[in-house]
Amino acid sequence: MKLGDGVEQSIHCVGMLAGLSDGGVLSAAALAEFHGVSVSYLLKHLQALSGAGILDTVPGPKGGYRLARKPEDISLLDIVLAAEGPAPAFRCAEIRQRGPNPLEGRYFAKPCGINAAMLAAERVYRAELAKTSIADVLTDLRQTDTDGGIAARGCAFLELHERKTKN
Repeated sequence: MKLGDGVEQSIHCVGMLAGLSDGGVLSAAALAEFHGVSVSYLLKHLQALSGAGILDTVPGPKGGYRLARKPEDISLLDIVLAAEGPAPAFRCAEIRQRGPNPLEGRYFAKPCGINAAMLAAERVYRAELAKTSIADVLTDLRQTDTDGGIAARGCAFLELHERKTKN
């Protein structure tokens, strides 16, 4: 299964926004700069995250993005579904019914076994993503950041780019 680049970018941005102080926001340009990605491509995903209720958008020249929910209430599945949509990764086109010498429909009364197996695997995959929150991911990151270098980089960036709002 291959997920688009927007999934990785979305997860990293949600993680970054979890580090904001109360009332703080980051612009799309700042998020794109920190991650070294295209602002226009990232904006599409930030809008999808906002539409899914994961991010709040603060309008205006001092506006930007912030989390709409607590990090422990945002699962990786929430982010994947916002970025990629709810459609299953595997799409059965029923090619078993094509080709030369087609069989009667009665041979295909049961659902395709390949489709059933792929959908079962995806249910397991999605269940794992649903069990993992952004808070869990950040906890794991803190445990592996033994010298604090990753945290220092993020904090320094937030110090320069975080915008304060009245809310």
